[in-house]
Amino acid sequence: MHRPPVSHVLTWEIVENQGYETAWVGLGDGVLEARGRAVGIAPEPYWITYELRTGPEWTTRELRVTAESADGVRGTVLAHDGSGHWTVDGEQRPDLDGALDCDLGLCPLTNTMPVLRHGLHRAGPSGAARTFTMAWVSVPDLTVRASEQTYTPLEETDDGGALVRYEAGDFRRDIEIGADGFVVDYPDLAYLIGHATHG
Repeated sequence: MHRPPVSHVLTWEIVENQGYETAWVGLGDGVLEARGRAVGIAPEPYWITYELRTGPEWTTRELRVTAESADGVRGTVLAHDGSGHWTVDGEQRPDLDGALDCDLGLCPLTNTMPVLRHGLHRAGPSGAARTFTMAWVSVPDLTVRASEQTYTPLEETDDGGALVRYEAGDFRRDIEIGADGFVVDYPDLAYLIGHATHG
């Protein structure tokens, strides 16, 4: 599959961990590839680096993450076979079966895949709620578990994007998504402070 060149460079301030994240993203015909770096100081200082690759329709195929903290350096690799089955570090994870996407903790970029696949940033107030199972990766410990999440389009924004309600358990936020499918403002978690486009 042709790898899309970098077309977006995005930087978010991550409020929850008092840090920042920058992602270099290539978007192609239904595919996304990205690499990113993040730093946080809460609840402890840590660094994160990741590489993300999707298959058709923005379905996650692989996520590689490395975390460095006072406890040392750890890494994990999530792989999806395109048919609904996952491995984590080579071990089968049937509890993740059916998930199409990864969700890296405190990483606004990983909200992009379900948004683009279902056009949630263009659905407007008549858009239906959609519930997904995600392969959620906690940071900085990199534990992986299944997470049920619901996205509901609420209203269009002036820039051609939308407000989308995100719910997971008793957690709920109304996220502003830009016209290109990237998170602009995720209340109490992150907001976009830089976005450069190429090509």
